[in-house]
Amino acid sequence: MNDPRHRPRLVIVGSVNMDLVLRVPHQPKPGQTIRASDFAELPGGKGANQAVAAARLGAESIMIGRVGDDAFGGTLRSQLAGAGVQIDALQTTPGPSGVALISVDDDGQNAISIVAGANGRVSLDDVRAAESIIASADALLVQFELPIEVVAEAVTIAGRHEVMTIVDPAPAPPRGVALPEALYHVDVLSPNQTEAADLAGIEVDDLAGAERAARLLLQRGARCIVVKLGPDGALIVASEAPARHVPSITVEPIDTTAAGDAFTAAMAVALAEGEAIDSAVRFGCIAGALATTTLGAQPAMPMRQRVQSAMQQKTP
Repeated sequence: MNDPRHRPRLVIVGSVNMDLVLRVPHQPKPGQTIRASDFAELPGGKGANQAVAAARLGAESIMIGRVGDDAFGGTLRSQLAGAGVQIDALQTTPGPSGVALISVDDDGQNAISIVAGANGRVSLDDVRAAESIIASADALLVQFELPIEVVAEAVTIAGRHEVMTIVDPAPAPPRGVALPEALYHVDVLSPNQTEAADLAGIEVDDLAGAERAARLLLQRGARCIVVKLGPDGALIVASEAPARHVPSITVEPIDTTAAGDAFTAAMAVALAEGEAIDSAVRFGCIAGALATTTLGAQPAMPMRQRVQSAMQQKTP
């Protein structure tokens, strides 16, 4: 992928968390106590992760959300600003910041529990007050760690101003729980395999299952579905062309926590720069793979030069 012809402007409406990360030999079973080998407080939250990734990949990155007035809140604000993210629209609200409890095992797999904190206080008024910011964007990124009606309103505002909309439906609602219609009428809907299965209401165990789920989601209004497949890359499904599988590169994973966030942000940056979807997804796959090689969420978001260098590698 070439260097950007212009610096794209990305607005991220999403969560900001402090991640409390444990390294464990394996995930504990119910009732089991195990010894963790390490502990760290690391900045996270799907929205903030994507904002940091976008900034490191060369975009003008603007964060809309809330942190608490606790000690975590001040740290989260300063770390976002230090990463190059614009935080003028990141508000501080009374009470605790969002927190994620993350255990990472020796295989790099994780288990995550989230306390919404200030993220649950992001309101319709917040995104409506930020309409001019959203309208100025080349692309809007949203996830589902905020109240769902707030996410839908952000997408509606972006659509009204013809801003590209990219939805990362994580965490996905349980099967049978309907999403607001606005969240399907987007430019790119990018679930992982589990989320695709939950949204479509079918099992997704292989590429064929991923395509079936994506075709069902297309019928609900999305222009393009990109199913994240972890180390196997991603699957692009749009109504006007056959499905395309985009492979990734082989890495030794340390922590998979924010790989999907790196993928989504990188894909969004490339699309906002005018790249075709296949090239943008390839860029996303590489960024996602590289993110698994570093412990933590935001610390793992790769710089653009590293992603471009890795793109020269042959895919498996």
